[in-house]
Amino acid sequence: MSEGNLVGIVLVSHSAEVAASVAALAKGLAGGALSVPVAPAGGTEDGGLGTSAELISAAAASVDRGAGVAVLTDLGSAVLTVKALLAEGGELPDGARLVDAPFLEGAVAAVVTAATGADLDAVEAAAVEAYGYRKV
Repeated sequence: MSEGNLVGIVLVSHSAEVAASVAALAKGLAGGALSVPVAPAGGTEDGGLGTSAELISAAAASVDRGAGVAVLTDLGSAVLTVKALLAEGGELPDGARLVDAPFLEGAVAAVVTAATGADLDAVEAAAVEAYGYRKV
């Protein structure tokens, strides 16, 4: 399967370390899923806690292969920042979509599903379904 037809995934967290760690964990649990384009977009440009429209836009551009980009977020202002970027138009690639899913479990489900070559709708559905994962 070529990388050109895989959905890209952006993981937006208030912490650069959290975003990078969740990306690494998701790819690792997906059997490496080396071909899935995943980019963390965590923290601010100066390394602080928060969210950055510029980092999110750059991450989305870096994973866009033309099959859509699933954007998963951790908390409130990350959601608001992505919504603002989507509303502005032109800030995120065509086909970028904010996915309402749990951050860690949704990221794993999204990467695993994207690795199969699934389309953006299927990647989103898998991530959303992670809300139902029971632990006990």
